[in-house]
Amino acid sequence: MLIQITVSHGNFSMKESTMAIASRSTTTTWEGDLPSGKGTLSQSSSSVLDNQVVTWGSRTRAPEGKTSPEELLAAAHSSCFAMALNDRLSQDKIVPNRLEVTAEVTLDEVNGNPTITTSKITLKADIDGITEEAFKAAVSDAESGCPVSRLYASAEITVDAELV
Repeated sequence: MLIQITVSHGNFSMKESTMAIASRSTTTTWEGDLPSGKGTLSQSSSSVLDNQVVTWGSRTRAPEGKTSPEELLAAAHSSCFAMALNDRLSQDKIVPNRLEVTAEVTLDEVNGNPTITTSKITLKADIDGITEEAFKAAVSDAESGCPVSRLYASAEITVDAELV
């Protein structure tokens, strides 16, 4: 049995380590200073992110073919929300024809520090045979049930949902 000990802001906590459902990783190797340097992603669990480049400019100005933490977080949030909604709908034996989920993650300055402040989900759902009330309930459950939404608990998360 593993015990994890965490000390944060003077608070001390212990918890028993349990077996994770999944664990994924990616390594970023940064070279140079922040304004002109670059990071290269490697050793990603799926290898799909390997050799992707991230820069301060791609994060704060134009992407220019490079990614950013905010883009990667948006991908995580949109895909997680789509899975959470699909899971919730399946509980009612409903299979959507199509879910188009967009996440927009915002980096802003808060008290002089770059801070990820929002993640806005926009959903367009094509679902046969669902009432507006059942749709709203499923979207609400998906928002609270999405593991990435729970990770973003300190950020404002908005969901704009449209049944098409």
